[in-house]
Amino acid sequence: MEQINNTARVSYEYLEEHKVAVACTLTAACALWALRRYSQGGVCRSTVKLHNLTVLITGSNTGIGKETAKDLAGRGARVILACRDMKRANEAADDIKRSTGNSNVVVYKLDLSSLKSVRACAKEVLEKEDRLDILVNNAGVMWTPQWKTEDGLELQMGTNHLGHFLFTNLLLDLIKKSAPSRIVTVSSLGHTFVKHLDLDDLNSEKSYSPVMAYSQSKLANILFTRELSRRLKGTGVVTASLHPGAVATELLRYINEYNICIRIPVLIFYHAFFKFFCKTPTAGAQTSLHCALAPEVERQSGKYFSDCAVKDPSKLAQDDELAAKLWTVSEKMVGLAD
Repeated sequence: MEQINNTARVSYEYLEEHKVAVACTLTAACALWALRRYSQGGVCRSTVKLHNLTVLITGSNTGIGKETAKDLAGRGARVILACRDMKRANEAADDIKRSTGNSNVVVYKLDLSSLKSVRACAKEVLEKEDRLDILVNNAGVMWTPQWKTEDGLELQMGTNHLGHFLFTNLLLDLIKKSAPSRIVTVSSLGHTFVKHLDLDDLNSEKSYSPVMAYSQSKLANILFTRELSRRLKGTGVVTASLHPGAVATELLRYINEYNICIRIPVLIFYHAFFKFFCKTPTAGAQTSLHCALAPEVERQSGKYFSDCAVKDPSKLAQDDELAAKLWTVSEKMVGLAD
């Protein structure tokens, strides 16, 4: 008992002697906890169930795509994971089945950087599925070296925009037949970096910046969503684009291809600061879920969302004339033009 009392007394004396430092430490810890909690952003509050409905999410074997798929599977939907890596996709499907108790989760092969693969996947969906209520265009690549797709397209524009553009158009009749239905496309706040979109150089052949090429593809996602909404007016199909937030996913995996002078400081920042404050994949999926499920989105077709609320994108992203021109150029680039 005397030893316990001595220990208590020493602890009390230590706290008294260092009370300012202890108070500052506790305050800092609470502030960091609050900041991290705040950084997780808005939450989808919808309680909608999706029994007898079908959803398809591209790039859904990992990150926010997988979390989106898991949530929708938990609501009873038939969930299609459309992914490039079949091994990882099947592992994700098995995990989703186990965690949700929903065995109606299937995998289709889709490589958005290949127009041949996009057409083959769309053909398979049309042959096997009798409805498609929600399409989530989630897959993407970010800040890659100056790589080309097998069709000769700049990789980021080819994957993030043109692959989804073709895929969505090929599935459009099925989506319209399933109305009321939704098409949700994951964009990024990075679109605001673009001050001019050169429709004659979507492949970034005049000059190439990994960051700018990515940002242009994300701007294209928003413009595509706006023009698609205009074209689908009166069909019962709602479109939405969104910024998921800064999310801890595999998107920065291509940073290793950069010059070492760029790579080291970026990686230090990413691991020491960004990963602490960025959203978890579950938090990053919330705005996708909101756009796919919230009743009020039916009155907000074509809008851009962030943290589960409508936000104004850049002025360039609100240019409907540019959106219409981009659609025409995109049709030619993917072989949809007459």
